Amino acid sequence: MKANIHPQYFDDAKVTCVCGNTFTTGATMPEIRVEICNKCHPFFTGEMKYVDTLGRVEKFQKRQEHAKAHIAQKVQKIQEKEERKRPESLKEMLDLAKKQAAS
Repeated sequence: MKANIHPQYFDDAKVTCVCGNTFTTGATMPEIRVEICNKCHPFFTGEMKYVDTLGRVEKFQKRQEHAKAHIAQKVQKIQEKEERKRPESLKEMLDLAKKQAAS
């Protein structure tokens, strides 16, 4: 192996969670800060809660609303195009004339 290319390894790296839990592990950094750990993660605690980092849930919901609006516009355009469509046969033309006379 080449010399002096590997990072320094700390056997007693301190990991600190936002909830206040701390523990030690081996890592290449002497101190690590995490947002969620086994003491506060919903899988381990059995509690139902959102683990939202940087507003990802709101961002996803906003994209879903935008997609619904886009689909609604697309459907409206298709319907308008169908309404403006010229009849292809005499039968369609007569059916259209009957519908217009009835309304």
